[in-house]
Amino acid sequence: MEMEVNGGGGLYSSDEDSQHKDKKKKQREICSSGCERPKSVCLCPYLPPSPIPTATQILILLHPHELRHKLSTAPLLPKCLLNSHTLLGRRLRPGSSPLLDSLLLSPPHLRPPALFLFPGTSSHPSVDLHHWAASHHDHPPHNLVLIVFDGTWNHAREMVSASLPFVSEFATRVSLSFDEQVEGASVFDSELVLRKEPFLGCVSTIEAVARALRVLERDGVEIEERLISVLRAMARFQASNFKPLKPRVKLGKKEKEMKMLCEESSQLL
Repeated sequence: MEMEVNGGGGLYSSDEDSQHKDKKKKQREICSSGCERPKSVCLCPYLPPSPIPTATQILILLHPHELRHKLSTAPLLPKCLLNSHTLLGRRLRPGSSPLLDSLLLSPPHLRPPALFLFPGTSSHPSVDLHHWAASHHDHPPHNLVLIVFDGTWNHAREMVSASLPFVSEFATRVSLSFDEQVEGASVFDSELVLRKEPFLGCVSTIEAVARALRVLERDGVEIEERLISVLRAMARFQASNFKPLKPRVKLGKKEKEMKMLCEESSQLL
């Protein structure tokens, strides 16, 4: 049997090399018929057989950097929801979307209601989505448009700020429950969390849309469950590839100084 030297200086057989390459190739193979994810973490069995129709039109502004993130959930939404559309960009403005342009140009009394989902600030407060829905319970809105910003927390905040002059002309700012004073969860705290969140209440885009549609849609509970089942499967794949890290011990000022002195002494010796 032939033996070869690997990159780390070790030895392995040519058969092992072939198996290693086949394994790497399999990991890189992409599912082209459905979820467009690596075949090793294919989500097709968890996607709806056909995209679910909704009365709500969902428009997602996807930050360009999210195209590089394997954990981005926004690309899954059009595969799950018939009326979900994605725009790539950093802000919404006139000309970004025919749908939004039509809202801007419609007379206020004929304009379909529109919401954009993002936590409020002291200068730009938001309405709790449940309260908004309750206030429209007697006259459920038709052709509702829900705008969602997808990116890291900092990117999404910048996207909202840049888009605000445009979207505030026709859309109401709404939010799910959140608390900026409490640190957010990590992948090990919840079966639905894929990335470390900045504060309590921050969720992935697919979960945010699922929670919103639960409130806004007649069949919201069923729609939410279908979307959450996709996220749950994605989170399981992700969690299986991570090992929990032990928290680093925080050192006080004196302990840090002693550690630095010890390191300097070891270097002198």
